[in-house]
Amino acid sequence: MGGQLSIDHNVHVVIVGGGFGGIAAAQHLKNHGVPFMLIDVLDAFHHNIAALRASVQSGFAKQTFIPYKETFGLNFLQGRVTQIDTEAKTVVLDNGKEVLYTHLILCTGTNGPFPGKHNSVDTYQSAIQKYEDFVKEVQKANTVLVVGGGSTGVEMAAEIRTELPDKKVILIHSREELADPELLPCVKEQAKQVLLEKGVELLLGQKVSNLDELEFNVCRSGMVIKTNKNEQITADLVICCTGNRINSEAYSSSLSAYLAANGALKVNNHLQVEGFDNVYAVGDCANVSEPKMAYHAGLHAGVAATNIINSLSGKALTSYHPGNVTMLLAMGRDDGVGQFNGYKLPRFLVTKGKSQGLLLWKSWKEMGQKAPN
Repeated sequence: MGGQLSIDHNVHVVIVGGGFGGIAAAQHLKNHGVPFMLIDVLDAFHHNIAALRASVQSGFAKQTFIPYKETFGLNFLQGRVTQIDTEAKTVVLDNGKEVLYTHLILCTGTNGPFPGKHNSVDTYQSAIQKYEDFVKEVQKANTVLVVGGGSTGVEMAAEIRTELPDKKVILIHSREELADPELLPCVKEQAKQVLLEKGVELLLGQKVSNLDELEFNVCRSGMVIKTNKNEQITADLVICCTGNRINSEAYSSSLSAYLAANGALKVNNHLQVEGFDNVYAVGDCANVSEPKMAYHAGLHAGVAATNIINSLSGKALTSYHPGNVTMLLAMGRDDGVGQFNGYKLPRFLVTKGKSQGLLLWKSWKEMGQKAPN
């Protein structure tokens, strides 16, 4: 716990986005007695590291949503931020509501297709039901096609074959190498081996050419999928695991001068948005050269929150320096591959450290709540 600061009563930090970076920043400020408001489209934190297991295991989704109100009380506001007025120092929600800030932390993350992401204004009960409905679609399908072999696609294919080994699973990927490009080649190769061991059929170096004509996430018997290599696949369910992009809706118009090409915000090594000493970007929306991961978002949040506290107490600001890539891929509950600080890890360590529990305990502990049984 941090010590309480003597805070000017005008100070008010607004955190936009309640993902891993947002809740870490909020807890840091809460522990130091700094007034803040956390804003998110959902009424619960989504531990989306476990979203793919919630897609194949009935009853699991309820463990992946943790209500904000029970942790942050009146310091949480549900809504979608559509604009930031840096002159008036307000964030504007889609319902017209305005919230004043002295300091701003942007943690808006990425948008991507369901089930890996859930980014619509919703209640967590409704979100849980969406995952339960999705499980039924997977159960109905005989053949499942996973489009995209980045980390999400690899984990999705592995989860299906682990929980539902009677399903035929085909994974199509535009590159020859699977998983995150920044992983060590030996780790990417290991991910491929695990999928093959689990019986996933791989179509590498190919793209789906009729993607726009396909219906995702719904079981439709005998859907025909065409590739750019003139192959045809028949599947009953197509799950798209490509197309994650930085969610810049909240700031793209007001901070357009400070955007990188991918929609992230240009930041200095204190994680302040260029041109501002009171606006910070953390996680996926900060233009930091490293993989977009929950782990890094948490590290960024600590730096941003500490720098706000230091600026209020006249101390020097701290800096963020990316380290060697650490990344763990859960390949179903019984296997995993990954690397720590640039070194390949044994599969059993990744399985024990991540795959079995998907780090859910960590988020429930951080939110100070007890997970449902």
